[in-house]
Amino acid sequence: MLVLLPPSEGKAPSGRGAPLKAESLSLPGLAEARQAVLDELVELCAGDEEKAREVLGLSEGLRGEIAKNTDLRTAGARPAGEIYTGVLYDALDLASLDTAAKRRASRSLLVFSGLWGAVRVTDRIPSYRCSMGVKLPGLGALGAHWRTPMAIALPEAAGDGLVLDLRSSAYAAAWKPKGEVAGRTATVRVLHAQLVNGVEKRSVVSHFNKATKGKIVRSLLTAGAAPKDPAALVEALRDLGYVVEAEAPGRAGRPWALDVVVTEIH
Repeated sequence: MLVLLPPSEGKAPSGRGAPLKAESLSLPGLAEARQAVLDELVELCAGDEEKAREVLGLSEGLRGEIAKNTDLRTAGARPAGEIYTGVLYDALDLASLDTAAKRRASRSLLVFSGLWGAVRVTDRIPSYRCSMGVKLPGLGALGAHWRTPMAIALPEAAGDGLVLDLRSSAYAAAWKPKGEVAGRTATVRVLHAQLVNGVEKRSVVSHFNKATKGKIVRSLLTAGAAPKDPAALVEALRDLGYVVEAEAPGRAGRPWALDVVVTEIH
């Protein structure tokens, strides 16, 4: 099983570890594209600060993130699973997993990134600021920049197993499963169900959507679940106590769409 995750906008500090070794990152087929983004991002942030802030879409209060990007080659690096923070990663809580679940996480979790393309949670990276929605002056829109190398690297990473796609739309734009890989891909939407004047209403709540996705991944890792296809994933999630609604796609080569329905927001 390969689980595709979005990154977090906020990130933990880089710390004092050894600096980035780009050649050691997973998915070596993305190396050239990574280097191109890294080079332009560092150059951009080392130059006109106002231009960099505009390109990166940063508020005045986040101006300090620009300086962080100028030091990407020399800053300390930590496992990506420690760098990414936020609601999904708080719910996933990688640090508290037992040894076996951590091994499963290192094999199955892949975090998408505007800067790195995609990394495993054990890959050592520095803290940075560069979302997939950024359009760099030289390379252009990062979503488009990543599509060609991703088209080769991601099917290789997926192998012949299930792909559980939990990415947000901006990161999903960098790679869309096609053909046979799409047929064994499942996307998940979290719906909050509540009664309004005696009628059930369902809505997507962003914060809880992220938290529930983190809990789903944690549940699968902790249980040692290894579903081979979307139908088996539905059964595994139901066995773990989740309310899941799903239908097989109407034609071959399309991903499954799963709705996880919750009634309480924590």
